[in-house]
Amino acid sequence: MRAVTTSPSSPEPPPDGPARTVDVVLPCLDEAAALPWVLRRIPPGWRALVVDNGSTDGSDRVARELGATVVREARRGFGAACHAGLTAATAEIVCFCDCDASLDPSDLVPFVDEIRSGAADLVLGRRGPRGRGAWPAHARAGNAALSLLLRRRTGLRLRDLGPLRAARREELLALDLTDRRSGYPLEMVVRAADAGWRITEHDVPYTPRTGASKVTGTWRGTYQAVRDMSRVLQEPPAREGVTP
Repeated sequence: MRAVTTSPSSPEPPPDGPARTVDVVLPCLDEAAALPWVLRRIPPGWRALVVDNGSTDGSDRVARELGATVVREARRGFGAACHAGLTAATAEIVCFCDCDASLDPSDLVPFVDEIRSGAADLVLGRRGPRGRGAWPAHARAGNAALSLLLRRRTGLRLRDLGPLRAARREELLALDLTDRRSGYPLEMVVRAADAGWRITEHDVPYTPRTGASKVTGTWRGTYQAVRDMSRVLQEPPAREGVTP
């Protein structure tokens, strides 16, 4: 795959050959050690969009050398990186996956099949920890609490709000997501639910990440993420839904 450096305001030129149908957004902050494994697991024919969120370990160089498209996002924040990748994407279907080797991007194949068949509008990965330290107790507790609050807010009976997910690009953009911190993944689910989207979740393995966690690996990071997501849940439903 040809390596191209882009920015959200400078979209990549159209690819050679048949139109690409899937882009995988990989928010990245100092993940040089994990990138080789992650990028090798991108399914053939899909494009990896590595969103460099201010790395200092050469992650952007590693990503380019391995054939990924690199998008630069100077504003720090998980949501900022995810949304920069979404706005840089050009494929019909966009997937999201962490870039720390805790999740396998090849597990997204059945997600995409479900979106493409019209069986669902948003597919989420329900993480199942594999190995000691894969999902710290405080992070699991925060996730469970948020899932309960989400059920009260939307009626959705989801058990996880994990980052592995797939949906159609145009419909995602139409949700007009505004959070640029840790609340971005939850805001996507809330706005999709308000719009009447069909949302499903499937079990995926969740393994210990490569390197140090920036968010849920610490009590402080988990607290910040829960606070960001709680703020999202307090927002009133949009008056007009976005129908896929």
